[in-house]
Amino acid sequence: MRITEFLDEKSIKLDLESTEKEDTLKELVDVLAEQKNIGDQKGIVAALIERESLGSTGIGQGIAIPHGKTDKVKDLVAVLGISRKGVNFESLDGELVYIFFLLVAPKENAGPHLKALAQISRLLRDSYFCELLKRCKKPAEVFDLIKREEDKKH
Repeated sequence: MRITEFLDEKSIKLDLESTEKEDTLKELVDVLAEQKNIGDQKGIVAALIERESLGSTGIGQGIAIPHGKTDKVKDLVAVLGISRKGVNFESLDGELVYIFFLLVAPKENAGPHLKALAQISRLLRDSYFCELLKRCKKPAEVFDLIKREEDKKH
């Protein structure tokens, strides 16, 4: 599974405006709703907040991978958001988060969701790649950067 299979250019938002956790989740879900039919936005935000209550998806080093499930989507959908200001996301390392990869998966099928989390984690483990991501000025640059990185590994 490749990230470029479930993330498209229109689902990439640079310059997130929110600086608080819940507002950032809402902003990311809004971006997703503009691109895909995801049904109940409030329900998805609630599912994401519920997941966060189990432990922050802010995995450290300025990265968060919030994720949740809904019966309103048939396939895995994603949004990539980049914050220039940083968001207090209650990360495991206490640092602000700058890179957000939001995933929404169908309730009945966990397989693709888990594979996607693994792929994203692998990609974002590279701090040089993350720096390049943060420097991108347009969604197309972000998408191309991810595609090039995936092409190297396949």
